[in-house]
Amino acid sequence: MLTIGDKFPAFAAKAVAADKQFIHITDTTYDGWKVYFFWPKDFTFVCPTEIAAFGKLAREFRDRETQILGASTDSEFVHLAWRNSHEDLTDLPFPMIADIKRELSQALGILDKEEGVALRATFVVDPQGVIRFVVVNDLNVGRNPAEVLRVLDALQTDELCPCNWQKGEKTLTASAA
Repeated sequence: MLTIGDKFPAFAAKAVAADKQFIHITDTTYDGWKVYFFWPKDFTFVCPTEIAAFGKLAREFRDRETQILGASTDSEFVHLAWRNSHEDLTDLPFPMIADIKRELSQALGILDKEEGVALRATFVVDPQGVIRFVVVNDLNVGRNPAEVLRVLDALQTDELCPCNWQKGEKTLTASAA
Protein backbone atom coordinates (compact mmCIF):
# COMPACT_ATOMS: atom_id res chain seq x y z
CA MET A 1 0.00 0.00 0.00
CA LEU A 2 1.25 3.50 -0.77
CA THR A 3 2.01 5.52 2.32
CA ILE A 4 3.33 8.79 3.69
CA GLY A 5 5.89 10.38 1.37
CA ASP A 6 4.85 8.42 -1.71
CA LYS A 7 3.57 10.21 -4.79
CA PHE A 8 -0.15 9.77 -5.36
CA PRO A 9 -0.48 7.79 -8.59
CA ALA A 10 -1.44 9.35 -11.90
CA PHE A 11 -4.93 8.30 -12.98
CA ALA A 12 -7.72 9.09 -15.43
CA ALA A 13 -11.32 8.07 -14.78
CA LYS A 14 -14.93 9.00 -15.25
CA ALA A 15 -16.80 10.62 -12.39
CA VAL A 16 -20.12 12.13 -11.44
CA ALA A 17 -19.59 15.82 -10.72
CA ALA A 18 -21.39 17.85 -8.04
CA ASP A 19 -23.93 18.94 -10.69
CA LYS A 20 -24.55 15.25 -11.49
CA GLN A 21 -22.94 15.50 -14.94
CA PHE A 22 -20.47 12.87 -16.11
CA ILE A 23 -16.95 14.23 -16.30
CA HIS A 24 -13.45 12.98 -17.10
CA ILE A 25 -11.14 13.45 -14.14
CA THR A 26 -7.42 12.98 -13.58
CA ASP A 27 -4.94 13.43 -10.75
CA THR A 28 -4.24 16.94 -12.15
CA THR A 29 -7.83 18.15 -12.57
CA TYR A 30 -7.66 20.03 -9.25
CA ASP A 31 -4.82 22.13 -7.84
CA GLY A 32 -3.83 22.37 -4.21
CA TRP A 33 -4.53 19.93 -1.41
CA LYS A 34 -6.77 16.94 -2.06
CA VAL A 35 -8.59 14.44 0.13
CA TYR A 36 -9.33 11.17 -1.66
CA PHE A 37 -11.63 8.83 0.20
CA PHE A 38 -12.64 5.38 -1.01
CA TRP A 39 -15.60 3.26 -0.02
CA PRO A 40 -16.30 -0.40 -0.88
CA LYS A 41 -19.67 -0.32 -2.68
CA ASP A 42 -22.55 1.97 -3.56
CA PHE A 43 -26.01 1.10 -2.26
CA THR A 44 -24.67 -0.15 1.06
CA PHE A 45 -25.15 0.90 4.67
CA VAL A 46 -22.01 2.44 6.20
CA CYS A 47 -20.83 4.22 3.04
CA PRO A 48 -23.59 6.84 2.72
CA THR A 49 -23.06 7.93 6.33
CA GLU A 50 -19.41 8.74 5.57
CA ILE A 51 -20.10 10.32 2.18
CA ALA A 52 -22.81 12.56 3.63
CA ALA A 53 -20.49 13.54 6.52
CA PHE A 54 -17.76 14.60 4.05
CA GLY A 55 -20.43 16.54 2.15
CA LYS A 56 -21.43 18.43 5.31
CA LEU A 57 -17.81 19.46 5.86
CA ALA A 58 -17.14 20.37 2.21
CA ARG A 59 -17.21 24.12 2.87
CA GLU A 60 -14.61 23.72 5.63
CA PHE A 61 -12.35 21.72 3.30
CA ARG A 62 -12.87 24.33 0.57
CA ASP A 63 -11.93 27.10 3.06
CA ARG A 64 -8.60 25.26 3.39
CA GLU A 65 -8.17 25.18 -0.40
CA THR A 66 -8.71 21.42 -0.40
CA GLN A 67 -10.71 19.40 -2.92
CA ILE A 68 -12.61 16.36 -1.69
CA LEU A 69 -12.78 13.43 -4.13
CA GLY A 70 -14.78 10.29 -3.34
CA ALA A 71 -14.25 7.00 -5.14
CA SER A 72 -15.35 3.39 -5.33
CA THR A 73 -15.08 0.57 -7.84
CA ASP A 74 -18.66 1.17 -9.01
CA SER A 75 -19.39 2.83 -12.36
CA GLU A 76 -20.39 6.44 -12.87
CA PHE A 77 -23.88 5.19 -13.74
CA VAL A 78 -24.20 3.41 -10.40
CA HIS A 79 -22.89 6.53 -8.61
CA LEU A 80 -25.51 8.67 -10.32
CA ALA A 81 -28.33 6.23 -9.59
CA TRP A 82 -27.29 6.13 -5.93
CA ARG A 83 -27.12 9.92 -5.69
CA ASN A 84 -30.54 10.23 -7.30
CA SER A 85 -32.11 7.66 -4.99
CA HIS A 86 -30.49 8.40 -1.60
CA GLU A 87 -31.72 11.53 0.14
CA ASP A 88 -28.38 12.15 1.94
CA LEU A 89 -26.38 12.02 -1.32
CA THR A 90 -28.53 14.18 -3.61
CA ASP A 91 -26.57 17.41 -3.20
CA LEU A 92 -23.00 16.24 -2.77
CA PRO A 93 -20.54 19.08 -3.46
CA PHE A 94 -17.70 16.86 -4.73
CA PRO A 95 -17.10 14.34 -7.53
CA MET A 96 -17.59 10.59 -7.17
CA ILE A 97 -14.85 8.80 -9.12
CA ALA A 98 -15.66 5.54 -10.91
CA ASP A 99 -12.68 3.20 -10.54
CA ILE A 100 -14.40 0.36 -12.40
CA LYS A 101 -11.14 -1.03 -13.80
CA ARG A 102 -9.75 -0.92 -10.26
CA GLU A 103 -6.56 0.67 -11.58
CA LEU A 104 -6.39 3.45 -8.98
CA SER A 105 -7.34 1.13 -6.10
CA GLN A 106 -4.65 -1.34 -7.21
CA ALA A 107 -2.02 1.38 -7.66
CA LEU A 108 -2.74 2.59 -4.12
CA GLY A 109 -2.71 -0.97 -2.76
CA ILE A 110 -6.20 -0.70 -1.23
CA LEU A 111 -8.06 -3.40 -3.16
CA ASP A 112 -9.61 -5.88 -0.72
CA LYS A 113 -8.15 -9.30 -1.49
CA GLU A 114 -11.37 -11.21 -0.83
CA GLU A 115 -14.09 -8.84 -2.01
CA GLY A 116 -12.25 -7.16 -4.90
CA VAL A 117 -13.51 -3.72 -3.85
CA ALA A 118 -11.71 -0.67 -2.51
CA LEU A 119 -11.00 -0.68 1.19
CA ARG A 120 -12.37 2.18 3.27
CA ALA A 121 -9.23 4.31 2.74
CA THR A 122 -8.48 8.03 3.04
CA PHE A 123 -5.49 9.87 1.56
CA VAL A 124 -4.56 13.51 2.16
CA VAL A 125 -2.35 14.68 -0.70
CA ASP A 126 -0.39 17.93 -0.66
CA PRO A 127 -0.13 20.38 -3.60
CA GLN A 128 3.00 18.57 -4.87
CA GLY A 129 1.09 15.29 -5.13
CA VAL A 130 2.75 13.72 -2.09
CA ILE A 131 0.69 11.59 0.28
CA ARG A 132 0.82 13.18 3.74
CA PHE A 133 -1.83 11.15 5.61
CA VAL A 134 -3.31 7.68 5.13
CA VAL A 135 -5.87 5.79 7.12
CA VAL A 136 -7.61 2.54 6.21
CA ASN A 137 -10.60 1.19 8.11
CA ASP A 138 -12.08 -2.27 8.14
CA LEU A 139 -14.95 -2.63 5.66
CA ASN A 140 -17.44 -2.60 8.55
CA VAL A 141 -16.20 0.57 10.28
CA GLY A 142 -16.90 4.12 9.11
CA ARG A 143 -14.29 6.83 9.30
CA ASN A 144 -14.46 10.25 10.93
CA PRO A 145 -14.33 13.10 8.37
CA ALA A 146 -13.90 15.66 11.17
CA GLU A 147 -10.66 13.89 12.13
CA VAL A 148 -9.49 14.08 8.51
CA LEU A 149 -10.16 17.83 8.62
CA ARG A 150 -8.23 18.13 11.92
CA VAL A 151 -5.24 16.30 10.43
CA LEU A 152 -5.38 18.49 7.31
CA ASP A 153 -5.29 21.58 9.53
CA ALA A 154 -2.26 20.19 11.34
CA LEU A 155 -0.47 19.32 8.10
CA GLN A 156 -1.11 22.77 6.69
CA THR A 157 0.63 24.43 9.69
CA ASP A 158 3.86 22.65 8.68
CA GLU A 159 4.70 22.67 12.41
CA LEU A 160 4.75 20.17 15.27
CA CYS A 161 1.19 19.52 16.44
CA PRO A 162 0.51 17.59 19.66
CA CYS A 163 -2.09 14.87 20.21
CA ASN A 164 -5.66 16.12 19.69
CA TRP A 165 -4.38 19.49 18.43
CA GLN A 166 -7.13 21.71 17.00
CA LYS A 167 -6.88 24.60 14.54
CA GLY A 168 -6.00 27.81 16.38
CA GLU A 169 -4.19 26.09 19.23
CA LYS A 170 -0.49 26.55 19.85
CA THR A 171 1.90 24.22 18.10
CA LEU A 172 5.00 22.75 19.72
CA THR A 173 8.52 24.11 19.57
CA ALA A 174 11.42 21.68 19.36
CA SER A 175 14.06 22.58 21.89
CA ALA A 176 17.70 21.60 21.78
CA ALA A 177 18.56 19.24 24.61
